[in-house]
Order: sequence, then C-alpha cells, then structure tokens
Amino acid sequence: MCTLTHFAHPSATTAITHPPRLPHPEFMLSHPGFPRFQVILAGNAFFHIKEISTGHVRGFRADHNAACALARSLEAHT
Repeated sequence: MCTLTHFAHPSATTAITHPPRLPHPEFMLSHPGFPRFQVILAGNAFFHIKEISTGHVRGFRADHNAACALARSLEAHT
C-alpha cells in the first residue's frame, strides 16, 4: 500500500530545479520535424485534411489512405 509519504517533503534537488518548459506552439510549427497538416475523421468514412497552424480544411477524401497521401503531398509542396 502506498501512502504517498515520499511526496510530503521534496528533496533539496527538486526544490532548486524547475520543470522543463515546453516550446510555444508557434515555434513548434516552424520546426521542420513537425507536420503542418492533420487528417481528421469528419464523418462516416470521410476525412478532412486540416492545416494545423490556421485550422482551415485544405482538402477532403473518402478514403483514409488517400487523405494521408493528400496531406503528404500538401506537406511537400508548401
């Protein structure tokens, strides 16, 4: 049984250190490793390709594989 007593008194090292900061979402999107487009289920077997930075729908497909291919194509061309 855990009584959580080890959380009652933080050690000296945890009192000095700060939790890591997450980067701001605007800066994350400009990084080349992050995708710019997201495939979202929009209905029964219907998918939207949404641009993450603006939230606008840039295309749609009835097949998930085709929607992913369109998202990759948009990613490569923009």
